[in-house]
Amino acid sequence: MDVSTLNKDQGDHISGTDRGKVVMYGLSTCVWCKRTKKLLTDLGVDFDFIYVDKLDEKQEDQVVEEVRRFNPSASFPTTVINGEKAIVGFKEKEIREALGF
Repeated sequence: MDVSTLNKDQGDHISGTDRGKVVMYGLSTCVWCKRTKKLLTDLGVDFDFIYVDKLDEKQEDQVVEEVRRFNPSASFPTTVINGEKAIVGFKEKEIREALGF
């Protein structure tokens, strides 16, 4: 999903250092999602985030289907790097390693 089509409550692009295509899927009410977003921001990584619970029904269905390709349980946060590697949950060490920190 292209975050440029979303309003700021639903998702956004955070500018930073290019570490590949990084997308964080989360829920606006999830403390682990907020910690993951903060970690990525603090690391200065260029990334997109999408708050799945803020999407309309059609968008949510599309995004959940996308997340399930990487995380069959569709739990959050799910951070996808370069459309290949998915990190499920707030796993700071794993996120740092995957992004080269």
